[in-house]
Amino acid sequence: MKSLILFAIVVCVSAPAQAPPEKETVTLEEAVRIALDRHPDVGKARAAADALKGKIREVRSQALPDVQITAGGIRMRDPSLLNASGLDKFPPELRDALVPSPVNLFDYSLTVKQPIYTAGKVGTALRIASVEAEGSLADIDRAEQDLSLEVVKAYYGLLWAQQYRDLVAATQEQRKLHAGMARTRFQNGVATEVDVLRSEVAVSNGAPDLLRADNAIRQARALLNYYMVRPIDFPTKTSTGFQEKPWAESNLDTLIREAERLRPELHRLRIAESSAEQQVQLAKAENRMRADATAAYGIVARLPKNLIDPLYSRWSVGISFTLPVFDGFKRSGLVWQATASQRAARLEREKVDQQIRLGLEQGLDEVKATSETVAAARANIAQAERVLSMTQDNYKYGAATTLDIVDAQTALTVARTNLLSGQHDYSVAHANLLWTLGRTPWE
Repeated sequence: MKSLILFAIVVCVSAPAQAPPEKETVTLEEAVRIALDRHPDVGKARAAADALKGKIREVRSQALPDVQITAGGIRMRDPSLLNASGLDKFPPELRDALVPSPVNLFDYSLTVKQPIYTAGKVGTALRIASVEAEGSLADIDRAEQDLSLEVVKAYYGLLWAQQYRDLVAATQEQRKLHAGMARTRFQNGVATEVDVLRSEVAVSNGAPDLLRADNAIRQARALLNYYMVRPIDFPTKTSTGFQEKPWAESNLDTLIREAERLRPELHRLRIAESSAEQQVQLAKAENRMRADATAAYGIVARLPKNLIDPLYSRWSVGISFTLPVFDGFKRSGLVWQATASQRAARLEREKVDQQIRLGLEQGLDEVKATSETVAAARANIAQAERVLSMTQDNYKYGAATTLDIVDAQTALTVARTNLLSGQHDYSVAHANLLWTLGRTPWE
């Protein structure tokens, strides 16, 4: 028995740890975090940042020495001496002695090349790479914010679909209760057959609404699962309600200043402007004078045993200068292109700045309008519920018809749907305004 227990313990310890099961019910913040960890869009932005790190290392290599070791061996026969002019005047015995024979030639060497002066080209390239690396971080922030907003919208969409389905189911239950009441009254002789038929038709008309509500849940859940990189049919459920926190700051100038400080795409465009300015400097440094230092050391020998003999060493040290005289207007063309790109970057930044201002103003209007819609819908629900209750009481005593009941039920359903839609629209408008400001959309 002890051996079996020991064996079970060993099996349990040695078994690989299983991944924890996926949670079906998630909060809004959990849904966003899962999406940020898994979605390919954020992964692509992070991969681009890693690629720029490699680009910086590549550019930095232009300022560092280039060290190479070369080695080789060759077997050759060179008849150049036999082709020399005047060789025919040599005595025959001397010409016979000058016949070349094949020989081996071995060599190895170490070569070092170091740029000394590049007219600022290498330094400018390094600054451009550094600026672009900073821009890649802004790209990651932008990808995360955009994905967060889409997840928030999908989450609220699923929440709306779930609550709308509950609303439709509650309305359908009311219709069934009224149909039962109408049948009872008809059997007791205090209602007409028309009342029964109308109530049953109302129940039948509500069945498709319930089916459409179920389908809306499936579609909304599939969209949220897509952003969370889960199986499309995973039974994800929401646990966070709609956003009810009122928007406090309404000063447009204050919000604009905050957005200019926090929006990642504005930060990215400022970086693009700085990079474009450096590109102009890089283009101006093209085809300028440069100086390079070179050094080489090696051994060349005909016999392998002499490859370690310093007597056969060969070395050189030198400095080379290059001064382009005419490049066919290549440099001026590069400067022209870089200047145009700089102007385009500035104009793009100004356009996005105006778009953000417009988005903030529209966002404030949308938050205000949806907030007022929610308040009006809440007030209307209380009245609609009272009307339905009074109509049902009147029906019991024969002072109302089934048509009156259906109208009251429809009015209450519309009021509750308006409240639900208003809560959804306010939550989405709140998230959109946070995104426009550069904040996290689920605050």
